[in-house]
Amino acid sequence: MSQQQLPVIVAGGGIGGLAAALALVRQGFRVTVLEQSPQIGEIGAGIQLGPNAFHAFDALGVGDKTRARSVFTDEMVMHDALDETLVGRIQTGEAFRQRFGNPYAVIHRVDVHLSLLEGAQETGKVEFLTSTKAVHVEQDDSGVTVIDQNGKAHRGLALIGADGVKSVVRQQYVNDPPRVTGHVVYRSVIDKKDFPVDLQWNAASIWVGPNCHLVHYPLRGGEQYNVVVTFHSREQEEWGVTEGSREEVQSYFQGICPKARQLIDLPKQWKRWATADREPIGQWSFGRATLLGDAAHPTTQYLAQGACMALEDAVTLGEALRACNNDFVKAFDLYQESRVARTARIVLSAREMGRLYHAKGVERLVRNDLWKGRTQERFYDAMEWLYGWNVGNCLAHH
Repeated sequence: MSQQQLPVIVAGGGIGGLAAALALVRQGFRVTVLEQSPQIGEIGAGIQLGPNAFHAFDALGVGDKTRARSVFTDEMVMHDALDETLVGRIQTGEAFRQRFGNPYAVIHRVDVHLSLLEGAQETGKVEFLTSTKAVHVEQDDSGVTVIDQNGKAHRGLALIGADGVKSVVRQQYVNDPPRVTGHVVYRSVIDKKDFPVDLQWNAASIWVGPNCHLVHYPLRGGEQYNVVVTFHSREQEEWGVTEGSREEVQSYFQGICPKARQLIDLPKQWKRWATADREPIGQWSFGRATLLGDAAHPTTQYLAQGACMALEDAVTLGEALRACNNDFVKAFDLYQESRVARTARIVLSAREMGRLYHAKGVERLVRNDLWKGRTQERFYDAMEWLYGWNVGNCLAHH
């Protein structure tokens, strides 16, 4: 194979990997995606999409697909789970859209993945190798060789490590430990007919309580509702996903008002995530290899920005390649420089937000007073750093 025909290799076929593949194809490359699972797909439930995510979808050419599968919410709303006090309400209607150029939405993770997958397949330039896990990377002046779990070598121009929270590519180049939070997240999707009528709001809604919180919002045209509950575990947690137990989740929410408590009683089955993040790092590009999404900056879920950051990463990577005339080493450095501080801010802000959500005693009183009397305009100003991202401002300027 001549140099020009070599593909770029993407390790991981999740949201970040597929977004990266689309960005690379738009820069004129062919892409090979290595996915460890037997099929390309997603697990999980609903996710939230800020305006920044829609800017990214548009840049990747799948804006229409994702919009068609999204539920556009009227507001974000926070209540105290002990006494039902309204803590804060942010309207995400017309004024919000005007301000940030795009809506706020909620969507099933599978539908984000499907939109990206369709986009990638339609290009005809992305090859998928399933049951294939990248385990070792070798580099030279003209490209990379990625060895899979069966010892097979895959040759490419460069490597994007989009292999998730337990990234093997990160392990090879950084080898830092995860930071297990001790927080456990239960997620489930409930059909509308089984979901309490008094909670069927067109909102991204959160109930915040001592050492716990509950989230709900509509999915798939309001035919289903996403339910997420988080609590501080009594056990020593190991990072990972397992089946949840009704008894365990019921045991953690004493003292919560009946309205919010309904959420815990709903699901027949739960999936259980013991969460972790990592300390932010200043370097994740190494010659012709770089990291993207959770592999680069795994975060807790408290800002609802994990998938959004992976999408931003992919767009920024494509823009960096364009700015550097497809010189991978230069582009990967520019991409990293453009992303490190922003994604670190997400990781650190998410930790702080988790602390606010889970406040108890006097800290709870402080939280409940924080946003009293705040205008929508001031809420939007506070979110500018987060939702104001777009293709035009994504690169670090020298």
